Amino acid sequence: MESVTGSSSSPELAAALHRLRSTLARLKAELEMSQADDTVVPAERLLADLDDAFEQLRAVERAAFGLVQVLVIDDDARLGELTARGLRRLGYEAESAGEFRSLQRHEVVVFDLGLASGLGETDRSALKAARPIVVTGATDPRSRALAASFGASDYLVKPVQLDVLVAAINRRIAQE
Repeated sequence: MESVTGSSSSPELAAALHRLRSTLARLKAELEMSQADDTVVPAERLLADLDDAFEQLRAVERAAFGLVQVLVIDDDARLGELTARGLRRLGYEAESAGEFRSLQRHEVVVFDLGLASGLGETDRSALKAARPIVVTGATDPRSRALAASFGASDYLVKPVQLDVLVAAINRRIAQE
């Protein structure tokens, strides 16, 4: 299997580090003000700031190390999570979802074609822009045409072996 590769961009890294530093500075200032005023910062606000900091850290890691982020969207939650877990073991930053969500920049999407009928126009456009890797149990010409309408970079028939999916992900990354 090929290793996870990507490219690091200095301006992208600098911007991600700046956002992380700003988030951490905001969190520190909230705690310092709370201490000076002898008040308590609501836990929800602190947790939101920490979530934001971790998201910024992921952006730094992606820029610095060329980590590949993969979103597995599958109508079978268990299968989606197993796939994402397998990808994480191989070094990808992968998560699973049971429905379409807004996509992050440079995120590789593995999309179960069975969810296509539930997409609105905005989501269809976003999915098409992402050039997803389509996975499906269907092999008929209509399903292939639907996948093509989404600009699919690959069309894989379930059950998909992890090494086949990794090869498709690496081909998709090479297209950027």
